[in-house]
Amino acid sequence: LFQYGNDLLFRVPLASHRESSAGGCTTADSTLRLSELQGAGQWGRGLDSYLHWIYETVILLRELLTENGSIYVHVGLQVSDYVRTIMDEVFDRSRWRNTITWQRMYAHNDPKRYGAVSETILFYTKGEKWIWHPQFSEYSEQYLKMYSQLDKDGRRFKVENTLGPGNRGVLYDWKGHKRYWRYSKENMQKLHDAGLLYYTSSGFPKKKVYLDEMPGKPAQDIWTDINVIAGQAKELTGYPTQKPEALLERIIKSSSNEGDLVLDCFCGSGTTAAVAEKLGRRWISCDLGRFAIHTARKRLLSIEKIKPFVVQNLGKYERQVWQAAEFESSDDLRVREARYRKFILDLYHATPVSGYAWIHGTRSSRMVHVGAVDAPVTLSDVKAIAAEVWRAVGTGKGAPQTAGVDILGWEFAFELNELAKQVAAEAHVDVTFKKIPREVLEKKAVEQGDIKFFELAALGVSVKQKGRSVTLKLTDFVILPDDVPQEAQKAIKHWSQWIDYWAVDWDYKDDTFHNQWQSYRTRKEPDLQKEAEYTYEKPGKYTIVVKVIDILGNDTTKTVQIEIK
Repeated sequence: LFQYGNDLLFRVPLASHRESSAGGCTTADSTLRLSELQGAGQWGRGLDSYLHWIYETVILLRELLTENGSIYVHVGLQVSDYVRTIMDEVFDRSRWRNTITWQRMYAHNDPKRYGAVSETILFYTKGEKWIWHPQFSEYSEQYLKMYSQLDKDGRRFKVENTLGPGNRGVLYDWKGHKRYWRYSKENMQKLHDAGLLYYTSSGFPKKKVYLDEMPGKPAQDIWTDINVIAGQAKELTGYPTQKPEALLERIIKSSSNEGDLVLDCFCGSGTTAAVAEKLGRRWISCDLGRFAIHTARKRLLSIEKIKPFVVQNLGKYERQVWQAAEFESSDDLRVREARYRKFILDLYHATPVSGYAWIHGTRSSRMVHVGAVDAPVTLSDVKAIAAEVWRAVGTGKGAPQTAGVDILGWEFAFELNELAKQVAAEAHVDVTFKKIPREVLEKKAVEQGDIKFFELAALGVSVKQKGRSVTLKLTDFVILPDDVPQEAQKAIKHWSQWIDYWAVDWDYKDDTFHNQWQSYRTRKEPDLQKEAEYTYEKPGKYTIVVKVIDILGNDTTKTVQIEIK
């Protein structure tokens, strides 16, 4: 799970933790086109690389899956046969339950071939016994016409034969009609007494079947009743691969019970998590993309009475594996660290330097520090960096001539941007903080030169207290213009337009950030609420943390200390 997901959203209440007997289902969305796989792309050797990745992923998912759980793998038609072969090997061919064909649109014109309107969902189970709840769809108009008769109370019904098939059944006389009946004479009498027999003009009995007692048409392995999301649909998020909630609702209802755990390891817009939440399931969703996690988070927050959930960045595990694989050294850890830092410095177009503890390179007369893979840059780090920068300025040939330093990091401690700059200023050192982007882990992005180091944004917040009530107001938000695409810069007329979402933890305990209040943009409400108010129940000293997500998907935090009397 951690190896394939950089960010993770989950709601698993501690009181509901259960072992593998709980049941549940896993969904893996792998809708890739063969043309994408055959290119150099992220899969390296094309289809071979993709199938190798699928094989390793499915092995991991099988280990995570409970014994009575199910896995649904959504794939494009171009690779469905390959993926099914892998699923047969990992799960065993006997665990295949269905190959579901989802007709996702009614018509599509393709040149020189039949219109491609369907996708494939492979359904496997881990054990011989699995959770299963049959699902039903609405009857067609043609079928409903069969229920053409009305009872005394206005209920619609149709009639079914009461005879045994092929002269098989129970032979007796019923009101002058001696036949082989489907029901025993005792049960026939019960149907009669309950008013469930309909007599023809000749007095022949038929059984009534009421429309309002029928759950619907049992779901088959061809799904034609779930369409793609309409352009004005309420659930539409704008995410390119978003699936309709009805699709996931059928899957989750079929293969899990309330309280069970549902995993979606490629969550996209968060459809699986949103549906699982509404259906009373626990859930875990993860994705490599920041935009996917951000889209899913906003979507979950829009659910009425949403239960608390956590957004957890698990990126350091992936980074550690990457560092060990890319910069492996038989010598010692220091050699590997040096190779890693040189790689980052090259991407930043900086020149490596030696002889320092905290300074790793220079660029345009400024010094450069490269943060560790598995730890955030802290205030104490900045103090040590600033002290070394000041000592290094003008000390000899090749030494920097100005007291400026760019600090590159994967993560930064809360409030580092403003506090650290204040500390550095006191030491007469000019400091900028830039985030090492996740794209450096991707070979394709590195080769294409698609690596940009974004400077941390600056956030302005004012605080007003009245008694035990506190009002926070966003007053400013600054992003370095050089980091923003030109088309985005032209569209921004006010600083608040840089912010897509912000949240507040009113009582931060120096642990996990708790989303106790939030505001975000939607299609219906594009304007952002800039003030938040909270009333404390008890006096004391509190730490408030404000988290802002900008339109580029970057996080910025600000910490405020208050005392309630």
